[in-house]
Amino acid sequence: MTSKIVKSEGVTPTERLLAVLCEKSFLKLWSYPNPVKGDKKELCDLLAVFENHLFIFFDRESGALTKKNKDPMIQWNRWKKETIDAQTKTAHGAERYIRSGRGIFLDTELAVPFPWDFDPQKVVVHKIIIAHGAKEACENISDNNVYGSLGMFYVNGTPDLPFPFMVHMDKENPVHVFDSHNLPIIFSELDTFYDFTSYLDAKVEAIKTYDMLCYCGEEDLLAHYFLNFDETKNKHFIGTSEEDINGVYIGEGEWKDFIELEIYKRKKAADKVSYHWDKLLQITCQNTLDGTIGGSSPLRGRSAIHEMAKEPRFHRRELSERMLQSICNFPESQQRIMRNLSFMPSFYKDKGYVFLQLKVDGITDYENEYRPKRQALLEVACGAAKNKFNHLKTVVGIAIDAPKYAKTNSEDFILMDCTDWPDEQRELYEKANEGLGFFKTGVVEKRTVTEFPVIETPKAASHLKVGRNAPCPCGSGKKYKKCCIWKK
Repeated sequence: MTSKIVKSEGVTPTERLLAVLCEKSFLKLWSYPNPVKGDKKELCDLLAVFENHLFIFFDRESGALTKKNKDPMIQWNRWKKETIDAQTKTAHGAERYIRSGRGIFLDTELAVPFPWDFDPQKVVVHKIIIAHGAKEACENISDNNVYGSLGMFYVNGTPDLPFPFMVHMDKENPVHVFDSHNLPIIFSELDTFYDFTSYLDAKVEAIKTYDMLCYCGEEDLLAHYFLNFDETKNKHFIGTSEEDINGVYIGEGEWKDFIELEIYKRKKAADKVSYHWDKLLQITCQNTLDGTIGGSSPLRGRSAIHEMAKEPRFHRRELSERMLQSICNFPESQQRIMRNLSFMPSFYKDKGYVFLQLKVDGITDYENEYRPKRQALLEVACGAAKNKFNHLKTVVGIAIDAPKYAKTNSEDFILMDCTDWPDEQRELYEKANEGLGFFKTGVVEKRTVTEFPVIETPKAASHLKVGRNAPCPCGSGKKYKKCCIWKK
């Protein structure tokens, strides 16, 4: 058993909202509200870490824009100073503190250290400000505002702009700014570490590449990101493939048009099943925080849960579908002992998952007799998977009681590092598998998984003026400039 970890839930209502959104996206085990520095002062409003990425969140709300009969520019400058400028300075200070290697704690008594280790010099730090209090004023200033989101303008230096609701940020040391409207959009669309990190990395790359990156709302930039895909690098990007472009401007309304596309609606419908994977992860994360998990804790370095959390949203869809299909296919029989074993490929080519279900009647000692045997059986299955699929470097084993027969359940996980697999190891699991026959027959069904499962001709975004050489979402294989969008 591990020690119980007590986390803050956030102090203000907006901090508590941020904590809830981060727990869904980053999972409970990797996000911590209100961490404290060695001087007992708050480091930031929320700190999340996964592998070599660290996310520092600052949540600030100001009512400076709600006062009536005041000069709009004076109100705007005051609001910006309180919510953006001050927090930007604090964010840079927090990064310096983190890189110094000084202690981070979960409580003001400095009794509970931050549970995750990371290299302060090598970690990639993402600084994020959540700014509240401008939405209504932004909507009211012009009938052309679609949502009331803050506009962003990344260039060298940070001179004040002569108009409100466009935030000027220094491109040399970028800080991300979300607002009341687009915060839940970002966290609902990029709700895994992989997806969120990939977006921020693409954004930072664009900020560094172009002399200027300007957009009317973070959600509009997100729509642009989704609509641009580099097939050679197998990832979304921000900007254009044209080399003679030195600035990118994303107009208002991109997100509004994007969510009306059939490809987006189909993706959201297809993603619903993927949260079965998240549910499995959250159960184990909560057990770890409660100190009730048995065996090796996910907090101690690499773990099965850590590997499972690395999967992007669209591949969690595939993993969940295969897992639920295996549960449905478990044979119905009156035999006392039955099993079902499935292999599920990961998004990462050198990793795979083994899913074992067991039905055993008449168990007398579940924890001390049955579960150790189930764990041993799962280990053999993982070794057999490596012997069957030699390219694997990591095998994650998941074992449960067959849901068709179990009223309650428990989960066992195994992480098997197969980077080195000498002949003695191979022979060991071959011998252990002789009477079990794991993966001796049958083949694994190969399926192509795409983020947008069914692609149809876009009905909007005709004003998209960047990324013309990206593949058209209609699936024709042609580039944007020769297909649907550019013909309209």
